[in-house]
Amino acid sequence: MPEQVPAAGRESFGSRLGAAMAARGPLCVGIDPHPALLHAWGLDDDAAVKPQVALYERHGSAGMAVLEEVLATARDLSVLTIADAKRGDIGSTMAAYADAWLRDGSPLAADSVTLSPYLGFESLRPALDLAADTGRGVFVLALTSNPEGASVQHVGGTDSVARRITESAAAENARYAGSLGSVGLVVGATVGSALTDLELDLASVRGPILAPGLGAQGATPADLRATFGAAYPLVLGTSSRDILSAGPQVSGLREAALRTLDGLRG
Repeated sequence: MPEQVPAAGRESFGSRLGAAMAARGPLCVGIDPHPALLHAWGLDDDAAVKPQVALYERHGSAGMAVLEEVLATARDLSVLTIADAKRGDIGSTMAAYADAWLRDGSPLAADSVTLSPYLGFESLRPALDLAADTGRGVFVLALTSNPEGASVQHVGGTDSVARRITESAAAENARYAGSLGSVGLVVGATVGSALTDLELDLASVRGPILAPGLGAQGATPADLRATFGAAYPLVLGTSSRDILSAGPQVSGLREAALRTLDGLRG
């Protein structure tokens, strides 16, 4: 596969994310408007802060309007965004999802989007190609930590579904120059020994690893180091409720984020 150069000479998502992680640290803060969290903050269940797409969709058009505003503000501030939409389909429907989240000029355009490959990795082709063309990225679900995930992702043992997804992402990143490709994986921070059991070589993927589960779901920075081993430099640890519980005051949120970041850097 030839090396991919985004249209108009744009820098790739992987390159931009690698620079941001080096400069600011490997922390992704997911500010998700959970109903219980909004209640704890003394807000009605119609407020919104930062994208987890499902938690905006539940408010209908009002929630999606807020999501568009959040993404636009992030773009204005040069803050990288990951739309956690977990989209996956075939043919023209997948192309439409790609158009929504990855097309220049789309009101929902993010720097990257999460995708579900369980209709086959190649079903994601419209999103993979549009992301490459526009200098954006994707994070493909590979190994989630929910109990039900193993019934699909672990099938095949050392030739598991998760391994095939991982290998497909690695092949896709061959089109990107530099140290970090733009096709990342979602791997739960609490998967424990699954990476070893399934013999997954995440370091060879050469793409960012989005690791949800830090904080409220039980994973610590030390757990991430132990779980990901040689791939730890690629890991973008994700914390939502653990940091958000320190809000709504900005000072509390900042302190919680910095505390988490210090643990990831330590």
